[in-house]
Amino acid sequence: MDYKIYKLHFSTAVHFGNGNITDTTNKLMADTVFSSLCCEAAKDSEKAVTDFIDMAKNGDFIISDALPYIGQTLYVPKPAVRVEVEENGDSTVKKQFKKLKYIPFDKLTDYLKGSLKPDEENTKFKELGKPYVRTLASLRAKDEADPFFVGTYRFSNNSGLYILAGFNTKEAEAMFEKYIKGLSYSGIGGKKSAGLGKFEYEILDFSAEKLSVSWGKENIYMNLSVAMANENELEEALEGASYTLIKRSGFIYSTTYAKGEDRRKRDFYAFQSGSCFKKPFEGGIFNVSGSGKHLVYRYAKPLFLEVKA
Repeated sequence: MDYKIYKLHFSTAVHFGNGNITDTTNKLMADTVFSSLCCEAAKDSEKAVTDFIDMAKNGDFIISDALPYIGQTLYVPKPAVRVEVEENGDSTVKKQFKKLKYIPFDKLTDYLKGSLKPDEENTKFKELGKPYVRTLASLRAKDEADPFFVGTYRFSNNSGLYILAGFNTKEAEAMFEKYIKGLSYSGIGGKKSAGLGKFEYEILDFSAEKLSVSWGKENIYMNLSVAMANENELEEALEGASYTLIKRSGFIYSTTYAKGEDRRKRDFYAFQSGSCFKKPFEGGIFNVSGSGKHLVYRYAKPLFLEVKA
């Protein structure tokens, strides 16, 4: 599989849903990225959406969550494994380790060995950006506007999110790049009609060898995307695993699914990125639709980083 990094440089603030319109987060999970790409495909045709989904089902491409970067530093989720820190008796250091959400990719081994300086990394990560509450207006009639508040996040200069994508076919790569280009103009996340979520992007090569690091302990596989095992894989995937389950929900953005009303996707529980497993699993694309006119899917395929003994 050939891998590439897509670094998103946001030209506007973003609104990534966090349960309340006045809240936002800097996190953008793989299932949201996939759904957004499907919306771009829908602008071409229904067949284009089907083809794109089939490519994902067949493993022609996989994607990570949209993960943070600051300057040239790429970050990965904090692994869900117990780490023995060098200053084992220092409660301040332990609290700083607990605050860490992401680890610099090139310092992952240091973290696993307990030699990372968490206070320095927490200070550095504050440079990613800042949340703001923005006032928008809803026009109900001519010259009549109702203000409302939206939580937004503004990434700092030279900071943003990146998507790691792997491709098994050139056709899948070309289709992915076509739709991410369209997405850069239309925006990603919520409140795109207000001009939020727009970005430029650059493409970088990424060596598959970098998806393997050494730890000195047991072999584990850390997922870099929100994911869920298929039913026939689940029992084995859970053996010795260390993970966090999160609920994924949200509305269906389709003009043909249910006329005249917004419908919610069925709730779906998945392993949060950073979860660690003794054995890798394939995962899948799951149906989360209800009684609408077409199927709606939730992307839940893992992109694993192997941590070797």
